[in-house]
Formats: sequence, structure tokens, C-alpha cells
Amino acid sequence: MAEKILVVDDEYKMRKVIKAYLEKEGYTVITAKNGQEALNCFKSEAIDLIVLDLMLPVISGEEVCKKIRQKSDIPIIMLTAKGQEDEKIEGLNIGADDYVVKPFSPKELVARIKAILRRSNYKTPKAEFISYLDGELKIYPAEMKVTFQGEKIEFTSTEFNILYFMARNPKQVLSRDQLVEKVLGLEFKGFDRTIDAHIKNIRKKLNITDQKIIETVYGAGYRFVGE
Repeated sequence: MAEKILVVDDEYKMRKVIKAYLEKEGYTVITAKNGQEALNCFKSEAIDLIVLDLMLPVISGEEVCKKIRQKSDIPIIMLTAKGQEDEKIEGLNIGADDYVVKPFSPKELVARIKAILRRSNYKTPKAEFISYLDGELKIYPAEMKVTFQGEKIEFTSTEFNILYFMARNPKQVLSRDQLVEKVLGLEFKGFDRTIDAHIKNIRKKLNITDQKIIETVYGAGYRFVGE
């Protein structure tokens, strides 16, 4: 499955050029022209990396980055015409993984994207915790810890990884095969209902009754709906 990249820039020509270079490298690319569109795409698409311009209309790139960091540790590369050292540091401080100053070579941007996706693979969290349900559900990636309504929930590593992967891809229908590949690995040889058993355990431990954090999509898989 091709990695999906969100390119956010208010300049049409810039979006078009970056999209063309990335698609040539085999990536799936979606674009947004302002901060609100970027947040909408982030919520509705399973994004692997974001190329984010700072100077955006409606909602600034800085605010977009901050809002995303409250929910996800997805890699973010910031684009800007600003070149001052303090502004680069500020961009990194609010959660960016890298910083590219305009004008730049599209080939250089592609190289940086490849490097970040290789070394990251979501293994190095950028946020202490990611919160959902107005803070009731918190996931701490570095500690592999989950709290729900203020209480720590004891998950196995597999249960944690399933919940974490689904939370990073909210509202996306994920098949059992996708969850096996991303969480258990292609070499996994268990029976095809293993994921069902893990999901059942996650729900039981969270004591989910009126709140459907993980929704079953019959005939397709599961979807995380606990925003």
C-alpha cells in the first residue's frame, strides 16, 4: 500500500509541483490550500506524513501543527519562506520533524521525506500523549500506556499496538489483514480471527458500553471513532 502524503500550501503551483514529484516516487498525494482544509483531510484520511506550509490562510501552519500534535505523532515537514534560525527552532519546538526553506529543490524535499519515513515509521513519538474523547482516553506512545477516565488500563503490547495504530488512523475502516500486517507483521501465521479476539479484549478492558471507541464494520473490519 502506497504511503499517503498530505501537501498543504496556499500556492497552486507549489502544490502541483510537489504532488508531481511525490507521485513519480510512488506516493499517494492529497493536497489542501489552507489550514482548515488540512485539518479536515487529516481527520478524514489515513495520512503517513504531512508537508505543511507555515504561511496559510484561515488557520496558520503553526496552529495546524499544534492541533495535529494534540492527536497524532505523524511526521510533519514544514515549508516556509522564513529562513531565520529562531523561526526554524520554533517550528521544531511546536512539533515539526524537519524544516525546509523556500525556494528549495523538490528532489531535496523528496529525499527528506524518504529519510523521515524510513527512520520514523511512527516508532519515535513526538507527543507525550495523544488524547481522545475530550481527554478521557489518553495514549502514551513512549511508555506504551493507556489511561481511560483517569485510570491506567493494562494492555498487552499487541493490544496496545492495535489500539495505537487504529487511533492514528481515525475513522478509517481497517481490515483484519491490514491490522495483522501493520501490528503483527507479514510473517504472522495465526488464524484470521486473531484480531477479533484482541479487539474484544481491548473493548472489555476499556469497559466500553455507551461509547463505541472501536466500531465494527461488518464484512470489512474495524474503525476507530473515539475522537
